[in-house]
Amino acid sequence: MTARCGITSIPQRASGASPDAYRLRAEDMKARWAVASRIEAADVRDLGQCDSGPPRERHAEPGASGSLPVGVRLLKTVLHTTVFLCLAVTAVHVALVFFHVAPPNPVSRRYNQQIDAWVYPLFEQNWRLFAPNPDSVNRQVLARTAHADPGGSMQVSPWFDLSAVDSEAIEHQAFPSHTAQNLLRRAWTAYAESHGKDDTARSERAAMLQKYMNNIASDRIAEHRGDDGRHIDFIQLRVITLPVAAPGSNAADSPPKPVENRLLPWWKVTSHGK
Repeated sequence: MTARCGITSIPQRASGASPDAYRLRAEDMKARWAVASRIEAADVRDLGQCDSGPPRERHAEPGASGSLPVGVRLLKTVLHTTVFLCLAVTAVHVALVFFHVAPPNPVSRRYNQQIDAWVYPLFEQNWRLFAPNPDSVNRQVLARTAHADPGGSMQVSPWFDLSAVDSEAIEHQAFPSHTAQNLLRRAWTAYAESHGKDDTARSERAAMLQKYMNNIASDRIAEHRGDDGRHIDFIQLRVITLPVAAPGSNAADSPPKPVENRLLPWWKVTSHGK
């Protein structure tokens, strides 16, 4: 019989022992266990700790008290607020872009100005990547400037071909600049779409595109002259559109499309610190 922490265990049957002797020994052990079980509860609690060593102090787990430091709570509040604002802005952005690209509906008609104010110019949407619509015309954009001399007379410069500068920068270039390829071309396309034939800006976006074209033309002429553009008071654009003939045998039978020669009004140049 062995005893450990007040618990008595019955030994295993020894080899060669008779069954009667083993049974008597087991009954004796049960009797002793019945006596030992009457030990007071306090003694049992003391004996139950004999193998565990001296009692150790319990340390409170983090967060058990239910209170966090002020800095941690403030950080969690800021983090939750930031996440909520990001999700809200994302949801509003997705909704506005959806109504912008969706077919006309009561919501897009009623809030058209608010939707356009959010989408343009940073989030403009188009499907040219998936359904490209290449240009079927050749455009030549020319510009000339006017400057008032000290005598009061207006000096007008000759026409300067802006498109020729881009063509020269692209030709024979393995990696042409994106600016030379698309800046002037896309600026004119956006201007033509937002203005009527009378070149009147009827929206804030149209006025912005007019200013955009003005800045592109005046900056390029000033760079070509090698000055800072202080001798430019007014600028005028002229756009010549030549349709490209369709390929095939039917192209010779179809009548040639007329060439469009569009002369824009004089614009006052307000860039370069003026």
